[in-house]
Amino acid sequence: MHQLFKYFLNLIPRTLLIRLSYLVRPVVAFFLRGNRYTDPIDGQSFRKFLPYGYEKVRDNVLAPGTLSLERHRLCWLYLKRETTFFSQPHKVLHFAPEQAFYKRFRKLKHLNYTTTDLNSPLADVKADICALPFDDESFDFIICNHVLEHIPNDTKAMQELYRVLTPGGMAILQVPYDAERKTTFEDNTITDPKERARIFGQYDHVRIYGMDYFEKLANAGFKVHAVDYTKTLSEEEIDTYRLAQGELLPVCKKLLVK
Repeated sequence: MHQLFKYFLNLIPRTLLIRLSYLVRPVVAFFLRGNRYTDPIDGQSFRKFLPYGYEKVRDNVLAPGTLSLERHRLCWLYLKRETTFFSQPHKVLHFAPEQAFYKRFRKLKHLNYTTTDLNSPLADVKADICALPFDDESFDFIICNHVLEHIPNDTKAMQELYRVLTPGGMAILQVPYDAERKTTFEDNTITDPKERARIFGQYDHVRIYGMDYFEKLANAGFKVHAVDYTKTLSEEEIDTYRLAQGELLPVCKKLLVK
């Protein structure tokens, strides 16, 4: 079953998967309804979540209602409980907008909300993250999750994210990382999709980040907080929301100029 799931994910282009998921999602959510696990994003509960993964398929992680993964639910809880994202006006830049967030963020009238990506059908602005068409200090909130591992020149991308963030602003910049690896590994000679999936975890990734990821962000100018938000949650919440215990949330700030 897992091998079939991997084959399906790798066979269909991601943009088409996004469109197909809109049609399939309501049907799957109906058949999996229950009360064992809850998605905090929409509040719906299910008897189980779906599997997900390209190289290593994870059981019970993809919420049928919103199609959120562990990282989306962790980010949502942090935004909801620890920031003013849902309560105060913000100019928001959202890269590669996730379905789990897109419509919900768009409906928040207090947000000046802009989405961007090179390929996503949900993007307002088609743009290269390494050459953003925005003025300096344009946004006071940036969400850029699981994007940088796709970008060959991630240093330039980080610098661009820092450039367009306002002083005092916040950026949440999640990536897949290996907590057992001290330094990031990349090799631009690896171009075969199957080999990339084997080494980097997904066919379109160009590196596997180590724990130096947070230092890389700091080198771009950010004040970086590696937040283990699961430490603030109970074991029951972690299980019910299907979170990855110990996952570090990269919360990056641009300090105010004195």
